[in-house]
Amino acid sequence: MRLTEEQVDAIKVAAASAFGDDAVIRLFGSRTDDDRRGGDIDLHVETAQDKADVDHEVRFRSLLWKALDEEQIDVVVAARGEDRWIDRAARREGIVL
Repeated sequence: MRLTEEQVDAIKVAAASAFGDDAVIRLFGSRTDDDRRGGDIDLHVETAQDKADVDHEVRFRSLLWKALDEEQIDVVVAARGEDRWIDRAARREGIVL
């Protein structure tokens, strides 16, 4: 996994603040592969139905931007139990933070 411990901690704090302590955050995509270089940070957030909305996502993105100062962060928010292709891929290939 190509994130520092500080980055992981910042992501977890931002997620808890925006979505609550029960949110599950997964890193997926190129940053899960230690042999690759570069790439954006792809995050999948699984949260309660009432928090899987644009307002919570915007808060999360804002907190991430302030904490990480990264411009290339992609966020997918899913209500717990959703089963889109991106949700399946993140669950299958992602690393829970």
